[in-house]
Amino acid sequence: MRDIYTHKSPQKLHSCVVFNSPHSGSNYPVEFLASSKLDSLAIRSSEDAFVDELFGDAAKYGAHLLSAHAPRAFLDLNRSASELDPAIVQGVKRAPSNLRIASGLGVIPRVVGNGQVIRTGKLSLIEAQNRIATYHTPYHNCLQNLIDLQRSVHGIAILIDCHSMPQKSLDAAPLVRGKKPDIILGDRFGASCDRWIMDSATRIFSAAGFVVARNAPFSGGYITRHYGRPTKGIHAFQIEINRALYMDETRIERAESFDEIRGTLSGVTRQLAQIGQVSTALAAE
Repeated sequence: MRDIYTHKSPQKLHSCVVFNSPHSGSNYPVEFLASSKLDSLAIRSSEDAFVDELFGDAAKYGAHLLSAHAPRAFLDLNRSASELDPAIVQGVKRAPSNLRIASGLGVIPRVVGNGQVIRTGKLSLIEAQNRIATYHTPYHNCLQNLIDLQRSVHGIAILIDCHSMPQKSLDAAPLVRGKKPDIILGDRFGASCDRWIMDSATRIFSAAGFVVARNAPFSGGYITRHYGRPTKGIHAFQIEINRALYMDETRIERAESFDEIRGTLSGVTRQLAQIGQVSTALAAE
């Protein structure tokens, strides 16, 4: 599945963590670009560009890293396969109220992150289903298998869903000690992850110098909600990183600060990969 995702596997499974980067993909099909109204930069505005690189050392620290190749504007892996938008896909019946679909951000998006319409006209239902079968299904099959593997080996699995947020989105974020957050951790307000894990992640990011908030304005999407089952030993939380820390959002290029931030996050990744080791050791006794 090298054309759909990259899976970096550790040589030794001494971490129960799976890092996941579903929105960092930038392999745009030629026919998709040809059908779009947007230019080469605007179409990329939904990308969590370079996030897979920021957490690229996960396997070195004993954890798995899964990252998508397909871009979010083409197919959103952080949506249910059933979240089809009747405004962009022919033959889809209107579903009960769904804010994601209503805003054009279903599994096959109608708009990019800044609200610009991707294309005119609709896809056929068969084309939409083929896109899901080709990209969405195998990606989530792999992710589920990794989670199941971690739980079987360690007795616990921790899924860390890695994303980035536009700096302007922080206008809706609460202040933390008078400052806008650099990092927002989301656990669906406690539904997808035990509190001790979130507390540990908060301490790790804070000790690295980041300002950290929780659940506002991002509490976690489909992946966090779907996979997080704390009562079954599967914990999931989402990381949102302010893009302005490491990239030029207008040009979608790495900023001069990129290597420094990546180095700092490598240390964070190492510590995050160790979070479940105490529980794993206790389960083995």
